[in-house]
Amino acid sequence: MHDGCSGDSESGKQIVDKIRVMGFNVNPLPAALEISCSNCDNLFQMEMMESACPSCGMVYGVTPCHAHSAEFVKAAGVGY
Repeated sequence: MHDGCSGDSESGKQIVDKIRVMGFNVNPLPAALEISCSNCDNLFQMEMMESACPSCGMVYGVTPCHAHSAEFVKAAGVGY
């Protein structure tokens, strides 16, 4: 399941599933990332590798290899 840092074209659900299986979803990011929610346009600080928008519950994920930039954060779905 682990493919190093080459999984940048994965969907949000694939990313969240991967980090959950590997146990990284509860790991803090090196630095908080400001995310504009794709569902409700709320701005929030993403602090963990898996985080949810506090306004609508849209779940976001990012892999450890890409945790340095918000451009690699992908939405998995509301309540995913």
